[in-house]
Amino acid sequence: MADVKAPQLRIACRSGAPPYAPRRRTSAIVAASPTAACKTWNGSLRSSSKLSTGFMLNTTHRVGLPSIRVRASVASSPQKQYSTKTRTAKSGDEVRIAVLGASGYTGAEIVRLLANHPQFHIKLMTADRKAGEKFGSVFPHLIAQDLPDLVAVKDADFSDVDAVFCCLPHGTTQEIIKALPQKLKIVDLSADFRLRDINEYAEWYGHSHRAPELQQEAVYGLTEVLRDDIRNARLVANPGCYPTSIQLPLVPLIKEKLIKLNNITIDAKSGVSGAGRGAKEANLYTEIAEGIHAYGIESHRHVPEIEQGLSDAAESKVTISFTPHLICMKRGMQSNIYVEMAPGVTVNDLYQHLKSTYEDEEFVKLLHGKKEPHTSHVVGSNYCFMNVFEDRIPGRAKIISVIDNLVKGASGQAVQNLNLMMGLPENMGLQYQPLFP
Repeated sequence: MADVKAPQLRIACRSGAPPYAPRRRTSAIVAASPTAACKTWNGSLRSSSKLSTGFMLNTTHRVGLPSIRVRASVASSPQKQYSTKTRTAKSGDEVRIAVLGASGYTGAEIVRLLANHPQFHIKLMTADRKAGEKFGSVFPHLIAQDLPDLVAVKDADFSDVDAVFCCLPHGTTQEIIKALPQKLKIVDLSADFRLRDINEYAEWYGHSHRAPELQQEAVYGLTEVLRDDIRNARLVANPGCYPTSIQLPLVPLIKEKLIKLNNITIDAKSGVSGAGRGAKEANLYTEIAEGIHAYGIESHRHVPEIEQGLSDAAESKVTISFTPHLICMKRGMQSNIYVEMAPGVTVNDLYQHLKSTYEDEEFVKLLHGKKEPHTSHVVGSNYCFMNVFEDRIPGRAKIISVIDNLVKGASGQAVQNLNLMMGLPENMGLQYQPLFP
């Protein structure tokens, strides 16, 4: 980094972690120099730092104080102008949350995850078709929580709200977010703000963009890649599930020029919850049981989002071959990615680069040896498991990436992003371990 002035640093504690994050390392955000960052826990620390992308600050500590490693973000997109009127939270402060579209699967996952969050407290929930109902009657598995009744969006009062999770369907979000108070921080889980080019949005989604001025402000929320931009954002466009599982392994390899750009093929499979909760004939049990089928073969809407991220990494246009499938399971996603390596590059080179990229990340895990990632090993969690394998065709490699499409592919990543936006530890409220069996 050429000119470093009071960088924002993510501090990962290996031991002596704060009480909100038992057993696992936590992250805290401070805007300070590395030396000042170390004083966050009032420690008498000795430090040495290397100021470069992904720098580490190694420290020693007194007995009873956490061992601290400071890590900058992996990548950053072009800078935007952000609102300075929104608030950030201090440790222990209540952050008042609104969930718009709470009767869908992603809304319910937000509610489930926030039950374990010490600072995010839900004050407002909307669901137009369920207005007036109690949330526990819509999702009985969450009946034990003390939550406000559902209201219609038009009747929502945002005066006692600090931040919004918008879980409304694609195409309905732009005008609603445009009408929200400017003081609110917003994570939008729809596709409405993911594509920077509003003409491309109109081409793929069938209507013109209804809030182009907000599109200029929106920051794409692939957390592990763009956390520095997310941290300063007011409006974050949460990535889609397929794009998350695909970009996390491919972006580092493309940036390092380890794979060729002209022959990337992706075969991906999703659980039925990825299609949403609305009643559709194609998603009836008798239509999907005991089988698997491809869909969106020529024009899936996640294609431009994936290509946008990969093209940013390559600094040139990337076109992919992508075939999604619906598989008869409730949740989970597996992306099988086939790539051609650059001349002289080996499968071990790909593995080692992914290892060095993600070794300090809490939620992205490169598996050891030839262990295959399983969707059943990430259910209910914010993890992405991945691994790299040699192809029988010389010069080619296979990458397998798995996530829970409702957590890392949607609501979990949304909570991770809002944590950053509020200046809170990135993993707060997200330390649910996978459910197995």
